[in-house]
Amino acid sequence: MTLTLYIHPLASFCHKVLIALYENGTAFRSETVDFSDAASASALLERWPVGKIPVLHDAATGRTVPETSIIIEYLQQTYPGAVPLLPAETDAQMQTRLWDRFFDLYVSAPMQKIVTDRIRPAGHNNPHGVADARATLDTAYAMIERQVSGHPWAIGDNFTMADCAAAPALFFASIVHPFASGQTNLQNYLDRLLARPSVARTLHEAQPFFAMFPYRDAMPARYLAL
Repeated sequence: MTLTLYIHPLASFCHKVLIALYENGTAFRSETVDFSDAASASALLERWPVGKIPVLHDAATGRTVPETSIIIEYLQQTYPGAVPLLPAETDAQMQTRLWDRFFDLYVSAPMQKIVTDRIRPAGHNNPHGVADARATLDTAYAMIERQVSGHPWAIGDNFTMADCAAAPALFFASIVHPFASGQTNLQNYLDRLLARPSVARTLHEAQPFFAMFPYRDAMPARYLAL
């Protein structure tokens, strides 16, 4: 197998790349990284000493490709499929990259701050940081509510890299910081994402690991049936 993706099955940023791979039926094998196992961790660190996942290794070109957005763009350039996740038109490209970063920085990042705080040792919590993260999510939710009004996907009628970023970000964020009751565009957008076969497959594969999620007790029942 030419492509190897180093992942953890519960990691939202890994889900982003898995969705992109499944969208185009790109052949790859996944390698789950166990950082508590020296051999497993070293296999990743030899490829990318920073130690962050996901990381893609392409045996055909000898290239190691880190960072989710770069991985998806590399896949489109090197192994293009039927679904162009980065549009050809210049303005659409810019909007795709903008909203891809938006979901990573202003939905995934604050969501992870909230999740991480729940597993801190007693006495080491950061309530101020969590409050800031929740405020960031409130702002992001309001902006997404406006952005997806009148069209099905993040930047219009076509599913793009921005939606690959949005799906895991909003899935987990909606658990730790639920949407406001009037944010129907946002909720409908998430519902469309969850119904997308590539997203549904990714989350179904993650289900055996949901028990490890620190907010497992807050997961809606419907999320457990995906």
